[in-house]
Amino acid sequence: MSVLIDETKRVLVQGITGREGQARTRLMLGYGTNVVAGVTPGKGGQEVQGVPVFESVAEAMTHSCGSCGGRIDVSVILVPARFVKRAAIEAIEAGVGLLVLVPDRVPIWDAMAIAAAAEAHGASFVGPNTLGVISPGRAVVGMIGGRAESAKAWFKPGPAGVISRSGGMSSSTAYYLGRAGVGTSTIVHVGGDSVLGLRIPDVALMFQDDPQTEVIVLFGEIGGSQEEDLADLMHAGRVTKPVVAYIGGKAAREGTRFSHAGAIIEGGKGTHAGKVQALAEAGASVVDGFGDLPGAVAGVLGGS
Repeated sequence: MSVLIDETKRVLVQGITGREGQARTRLMLGYGTNVVAGVTPGKGGQEVQGVPVFESVAEAMTHSCGSCGGRIDVSVILVPARFVKRAAIEAIEAGVGLLVLVPDRVPIWDAMAIAAAAEAHGASFVGPNTLGVISPGRAVVGMIGGRAESAKAWFKPGPAGVISRSGGMSSSTAYYLGRAGVGTSTIVHVGGDSVLGLRIPDVALMFQDDPQTEVIVLFGEIGGSQEEDLADLMHAGRVTKPVVAYIGGKAAREGTRFSHAGAIIEGGKGTHAGKVQALAEAGASVVDGFGDLPGAVAGVLGGS
């Protein structure tokens, strides 16, 4: 199985006629994702890669599939950052259950407004500032892999569920796992901002319930409390599958920003040492170097 996406999910692309929208739609279609519609106000009636473009999410839901009741499962948002709030809330209010917010530099107040709207309507979102989600051999939403050919070559199905706070390291983690003979069930880049939709503990709970996933692999970073919150779930017995983790930013001091806005140590919280200790005490295998991660995962699977 997989979490969040698979080949049956009906996907909408907001901002499909833009440069990024066209490029990422090509990736998703080439990988086998079921992209059924796009939305760009003022561009309705056009097509992108054979996908019909509509003026609004509501129109896309009405006309993209009469036999399925106009169902849209996922919206991938690829509009400029200043328009993300409007696009996201439009999709949420139209009844889309999962959003993937790819753009970076989304204002924090906009992200908070999106979170409030999602909670009110029972929706979820990944990001902002995410490369997206890929379930190898099934579907990709967002931009993981860059091109369909490379995504197919790099990522193979298997028992490791990958959660990453780094976009680039999402792909690298899965790639090196594959080199070690370990495939992945789903790869989720939760995003690099300080206000996010689905966080590490949320995705870990999904992997806990996923029959294909046998081990949870984490690329964590300094800043915030996501890793510590996962450790709490492990202590509480809500996450019982083995967790293998690497935490980036070991050399960072307080006030240091590591790569992006969501990875900054403030007030002595979110430190590398604190995260390593919390996860280790909860029973996770925490490796000191990223290069040790694939072997550690393979060792856990070999001993299970």
